[in-house]
Amino acid sequence: MLFDRAQTLALLQLGDSAYPAGGFAFSWGLEGLMADGLLGSRDQLDEVIADQLARRWATMDRILLRRAFTAESCAAIAAVDRAAEAGTAAAEMREGSRRAGRALLGVWGKLGGSLSVSYRQVVASDARLGHLPIVQAVVARDAGFRLEAAELVSGWTLITGLVSAAVRLGLIGHIEAQRSQSAARDLLAELLAETPSADLQPASFTPFIDIAIARGPLRHIRMFTT
Repeated sequence: MLFDRAQTLALLQLGDSAYPAGGFAFSWGLEGLMADGLLGSRDQLDEVIADQLARRWATMDRILLRRAFTAESCAAIAAVDRAAEAGTAAAEMREGSRRAGRALLGVWGKLGGSLSVSYRQVVASDARLGHLPIVQAVVARDAGFRLEAAELVSGWTLITGLVSAAVRLGLIGHIEAQRSQSAARDLLAELLAETPSADLQPASFTPFIDIAIARGPLRHIRMFTT
């Protein structure tokens, strides 16, 4: 297969942690883990990233993205979006996912993506819609990506978001961040090498971070999106 330079450049653009979408640094609740004393080193950060990739992204976000990518109408995409809402227990995580997703959808809609424009109108009418993995599928379709490329960008965005949040929180420095990204990159490649079955139901099991997020309001800690 010939090297597709144009699509590779598009992947680099959308997978950049500094992509100017108004919501490119979602903390994913890392500050809650730090406050609970469960996150204080790069090794522990790598464990959190691996947990999120294997037990949340691969088993839930990726499944939802694949469904949204093949959905035949905006109504069908919205049904997948509502499944993302129902499957995310923590209100803070739901809000953060919607904020990041809506920011990305807004940018791509303004850039003239036809499906993004249409789906943005649907999202505007329902506060439950606009979750990040569903919007990633919509944007990928507008960008002309194959499903495999859309999955790659989605997984890499999670990695860069977690690592960027750890840097902003002062947990690690830039060199350690590169090491964490390299370790997570290898795991993502392993996960992407396996194609999930078509009838697999989305599910996640990340109790430590879910509990840390739920305890946030008691400690007056909020997840950030910058």
